[in-house]
Amino acid sequence: MGWQVWLGIGAIVVAVLALAVAIGVWTRQARMRRRDLRRATPQGMEALPQLAVIVNPSKHGAGGLLVQVRAYCSAHGLAEPLWYETTVDDPGKGPARRALDDGADVVIAAGGDGTVRAVAETMVESDTPMGVLPVGTGNLLARNLELPLTGVEEALDVILHGRTRAIDVGWLRVTEFAETPRGDHPNQPDHEPDTDRRHIFLVLAGLGFDAAMVATADADLKKRVGWVAYFVAGLSHMQARRMRATLQLDDSPLVEARARSIMVGNCGMLPGGVTLLPDAVLDDGVLDVAAVDVRGGVFGWAQLTLEIAMQGVGVRNDLPEKLGRIDHTKARRARIRVPAGEEAQVDGDPLGRAVEIDVQVQAGALLVRAP
Repeated sequence: MGWQVWLGIGAIVVAVLALAVAIGVWTRQARMRRRDLRRATPQGMEALPQLAVIVNPSKHGAGGLLVQVRAYCSAHGLAEPLWYETTVDDPGKGPARRALDDGADVVIAAGGDGTVRAVAETMVESDTPMGVLPVGTGNLLARNLELPLTGVEEALDVILHGRTRAIDVGWLRVTEFAETPRGDHPNQPDHEPDTDRRHIFLVLAGLGFDAAMVATADADLKKRVGWVAYFVAGLSHMQARRMRATLQLDDSPLVEARARSIMVGNCGMLPGGVTLLPDAVLDDGVLDVAAVDVRGGVFGWAQLTLEIAMQGVGVRNDLPEKLGRIDHTKARRARIRVPAGEEAQVDGDPLGRAVEIDVQVQAGALLVRAP
């Protein structure tokens, strides 16, 4: 045989070996993709999960959401999504229960923070994860999970291909309400005060200035300019008196405080890139407590604004004498009493004027889809 023949045979052998290697690599990559998909889906979920969407139809952009979700599911080989709408009487708890009963693998809250809270209240301690499609003003949980805030497809990509994360939730109970004439402000809750009811929050609960902003924010302005409406509302409360409060954190002795707001948070990022609680972590099993105080009028508020901006980039000013300051600590339970009564809120939903609140953490109680 001539050298040309041997060269041809060698080339064929090399080609066959290269083909075998290519097939092996392709097979391995396919296995890895399947394995990653299984890892990306919650435990017990099939490779092609059944999605259920709970939408607040009153939110801007909710009208065309069904078409977008259906198109996404069709393009990705998923079954027709289950679809539920919230109502004024049932902002999400009932639809979430029906979604679970109907066999959903992921229950998606499509709305603002109120819708997310209501759905989460049903999803707590279930084995089914919750997804979030941000369609609200604040989108607080979505921001803290670093979810895409614009683009339905991008958010659904996270829900389908992201990871399942167990996060903490907070519970607030108003143990004593102030005697306040109903109808004092447009956002006052229309339910009767109930000291036995627990209110879930995923991001931040507050008492004082922050809750007053929420309670008096103009609904029409919120639709036009979004979260900026809260800051506009806050201008009218800047000259309010500092509140006197008594705090008990876990089993520690009572502490007296003067403050504008006392906030208890599960995570700390607010709209506009504001980091209010820089040490807060969604899954650390504790809540972050912040006492916000301002003295000295406009100079104090200016210093407080600078303080918040600086701590957002990791710089702390621990000088004791400041006109505007935030004092941070951590606790699993916080009991706060303000004898004069102050507005209370959970994740931007007003609860009315409270004299005393009891706040607790429930560690790792909610499964969510996250990047």
